[in-house]
Amino acid sequence: MSERGAAETGQPVRVMVVDDHPMWRDAVARDLDAAGFEVVATAGDGPQAVRRAKATTPRVLVLDLNLPGMPGVQVCKELVGSHPGLRVLVLSASGEHADVLEAVKSGATGYLLKSASTEELIDAVRRTALGDPVFTPGLAGLVLGEYRRLASEPAPVASDEPKAPQLTERETEVLRLVAKGLSYKQIAERLVISHRTVQNHVQNTLGKLQLHNRVELVRYAIERGLDDA
Repeated sequence: MSERGAAETGQPVRVMVVDDHPMWRDAVARDLDAAGFEVVATAGDGPQAVRRAKATTPRVLVLDLNLPGMPGVQVCKELVGSHPGLRVLVLSASGEHADVLEAVKSGATGYLLKSASTEELIDAVRRTALGDPVFTPGLAGLVLGEYRRLASEPAPVASDEPKAPQLTERETEVLRLVAKGLSYKQIAERLVISHRTVQNHVQNTLGKLQLHNRVELVRYAIERGLDDA
């Protein structure tokens, strides 16, 4: 089993590949399989992707945006909303900023251009499985800038808003580093804790704050100025 394709549990990472071009889809699936990942399914359109992902429960969904039947961002929203443990890595020919931001807002963990090498794709899938944000160089700054823009917008006023949940000192520390754009690996190294411990803190924080993904978590942190702390 390849180290690149193995999860922290020692089991191969379960991956699904979604693309409407059969030759490209099959080539990506072969490359990932050869690298030690377990390719549990492939799909060529949006509705098929949703059905097969729900049936096979992959850890990582490698997803094209331009799909017949249902756009990739809608596939992402539907699956991430019903399967919070799923990580979505968009693999697209489009580097348009609007496409990148829409994908991230729909719940994608990362965004890689199809011009990436096989080695870059394999590394991106491995890191995505661990929960790290993965972006083609030049796009990470765009996404962080959008987080800040969203956070600067006035939040809707809710009547009888419940008291904010209390985070532990360590959860707050991890949240602050997430808001600064650090990967889980970088946070683990900074705090001298394991990668899995960082993941557990993030999951606990998401639960306490009733948030669904890293996008919402970063926005929450920036709104409270934690990225400047």
